[in-house]
Amino acid sequence: MTTSLAEPTYDLSRFRDAIDGVPIIDDPILVRQRSRDFFWYSPILKQLLNDKKADLVVCPCNEADVVRVAAACARYRVPLTPRGGGTGNYGQAVPLAGGIVLDMMAMNGIEWLKGGIVRVQPGKKMIDIDAETIPRGFELRMHPSTKRTASIGGFVAGGSGGIGSITYGGLREPGNVQAARIVTLEEQPRILELREADALAVNHSYGTTGIITALEMPLAPVWPWLDLIVAFDDFDAALDFSQGLALSDGIVKKLVTPIAWPVPGYFKPFKDQCPEGMSIVVAMVAEPFLGWVKFLAGRHGGSVTHTAPSRDEGGELPPVYELTWNHTTLQALKVDRSITYLQSMYPADRVLALVREINALFPDELLAHLEFLRYAGRATAAGLHLIRYRSPERLAEIFAAHEKRGVTIADPHVVTLEDGVRHKRADSDQLGFKRQVDPYGLMNPGKMRSFVPEVR
Repeated sequence: MTTSLAEPTYDLSRFRDAIDGVPIIDDPILVRQRSRDFFWYSPILKQLLNDKKADLVVCPCNEADVVRVAAACARYRVPLTPRGGGTGNYGQAVPLAGGIVLDMMAMNGIEWLKGGIVRVQPGKKMIDIDAETIPRGFELRMHPSTKRTASIGGFVAGGSGGIGSITYGGLREPGNVQAARIVTLEEQPRILELREADALAVNHSYGTTGIITALEMPLAPVWPWLDLIVAFDDFDAALDFSQGLALSDGIVKKLVTPIAWPVPGYFKPFKDQCPEGMSIVVAMVAEPFLGWVKFLAGRHGGSVTHTAPSRDEGGELPPVYELTWNHTTLQALKVDRSITYLQSMYPADRVLALVREINALFPDELLAHLEFLRYAGRATAAGLHLIRYRSPERLAEIFAAHEKRGVTIADPHVVTLEDGVRHKRADSDQLGFKRQVDPYGLMNPGKMRSFVPEVR
């Protein structure tokens, strides 16, 4: 795979003159910092992307600024890479062709909240959305493990699901994104309101299909959530309990995460809650259902080692969601920089059997970590297993062993949209939509492999 694009031919000086008055950052250290995300989780991406950076960071304050920047980029053929909180893991926010990083974090207002829907600007941190909606009885349906720093625009443009997906599925499930307002990258930019299915054109597209300036997101009723850790003597018991909890539709829950030893040993703040040698399940459940969780845990030989009201900030310990999803990988990397990870999806009718079969194939390399979620209306599990990294070739062998058994892989060690999703192609609607809104191919160029600009 190559990340080298054609030598730039754009005139950055004329571009800067055209956007005079829009805040910019040109300090080389800050430009480099804002040209990066958490791609270094992957040793392959670390080598490929470590020297990539923008020429300039532009920080629009409002939609009018975005329109001016888009028009100037189109006029002078300057590549543009949108950026939110920079918490992605696949190099989505890393510019491959220089140009500008469009930092959207100053656009962080809530426009309105009504009927269980919030309309919000893309730079609003997800923790701050909840802080404003929870007093009114609503919260976000789902969020990544990086909730405390991630923006809503970055989550929609780069994410696929997270905490809450056990109930609501992924972002692409019908109803999980209500609308998106975008600016096109043309010499005369258009402002488009995309509703319902049309809004999926900007979901998980790495900012290649339009600049998001507002989102409408459905909310969920607020519950008093509890953070839980349940310990088991072996991972098989943790798996059985996790599937039982995932299938218990009467128990209101937000998170079901089985993790095999030795991974809990990486969770240093939770050392006392993660007994030596024991596998754990990290969970978030509504407080009235704690008794049911203890009942299910007891049936599988588990014991609850941690119970606390769930708080994003101010608790004695961090929120347990920062032990899950891609934060599991981060916690491990703090201790062992040779660790990397994979991302997979198990067929709903064979989850437990396939997890056990694949774990047995790689007992010293694959450290089991799963996330139970709903997909197409059925409870299944995604694998975010940790891998003791050896080589790209060995990773490919591990991936092939999964796919041979019907477990699909979303490769987190590549930069293109097509190669990083389970179906290995760009959604046809996204590809066609990009041709309409980005005729010069300037939006995060190099990230949608199958796109060829029609206009030079």
